[in-house]
Order: sequence, then structure tokens, then C-alpha cells
Amino acid sequence: MRITGGVHRSRVLQSPAGNAVRPTKDKVRQALYNSLASRGLPDEDTIVLDAFCGTGALGLEALSRGAAHGIFMDKARDSIAICTKNINTLGVGENCTILHKDSTKPGEKPSTIPAANLVFLDPPYRQGLVSLALMALAAGGWMNPGALCVVESEEGDSTVYNGLVLLDQRLYGQTQICVYCYRPG
Repeated sequence: MRITGGVHRSRVLQSPAGNAVRPTKDKVRQALYNSLASRGLPDEDTIVLDAFCGTGALGLEALSRGAAHGIFMDKARDSIAICTKNINTLGVGENCTILHKDSTKPGEKPSTIPAANLVFLDPPYRQGLVSLALMALAAGGWMNPGALCVVESEEGDSTVYNGLVLLDQRLYGQTQICVYCYRPG
């Protein structure tokens, strides 16, 4: 697994053995970022939240492409450990906040952490975690109004999320990527 663009292009990221984490494939990540680039993201004002971060590949890709800060959140200690290794490998620790938290129960965002305007949600499939995480992240102030939320799910997922307006939906093999705009009630 490699960073596909930006200043860290082609740098290798570590990923765990086995099926505990399902990293977004390089080609899917590259296509996703090509789509985000057409919206001018990420830029030097982008605060990215990589919920269910796993290896941190989605957020690290944003930092490589110019995002200002990355927030990496996962409840699995192994995921936090590998994400931390990848952050250290790229030498971007000063631009990162790593949180060992459940994305469905993050609590109130500390005032020292900026709210995100680009959010990635790539949870385990078929567990209803996206809705729970979105509600909790919104309630805790983790997302700015107007934030883009990128949801990775299995092909055919047609869940509708309260507070999100669908902007784009694409299928890459068995992987479905939906881009939403967060519009609080």
C-alpha cells in the first residue's frame, strides 16, 4: 500500500496481516482524490478526520496532498499503533492528532482540536456504524457545517443519512464511495 499523490507519493505504508483492517486500495484512493481535487480539496485549510482510521491511509493521503491537519480516530489499539507508525514513517506527526476513541462514541471535541471540513468514514461493513458515527461526530462538534463526508461501503449500500446531502456516488469493483455534504438541521 502506497501514498498515491502529493509530497509523499509512492511512499509505502504499513498494513496489518490478516483481515482485521480493510485498507482502501491504492487505485480506489487515487480515484477518490481525483474526484476531491475537482472540488479543490484537500487544500492548505483542510482539516481531515479519518474516523475508523485503520492504517491512516485516507488521512495520510490528504496530508500528502496539502491538508493542514489530520485527526486519526480508531477504537482498536492495533489500528492506532499501525497508524502511528505510518505517521512517523512520513514524518508528519506535528500535523496530526491521534485518538484512541470509538468513532461512534467520540464525546465532545476538545477545544484544542479543530473541527474537520473533510471526513472519511470507512468502518467495518454491514454493522450500521456510519449512521452512529455521523450522529456522534456531529453532536460532539467534530465536523464543520458544509464538511464533505466520504463514506466507503460495500456495493449496493443505499443507506440514507440524516443531515447529509449526497453529492457523488461511484463504484470501484465491490467498493462504493459516496461523497456527502454535512448540513446540520
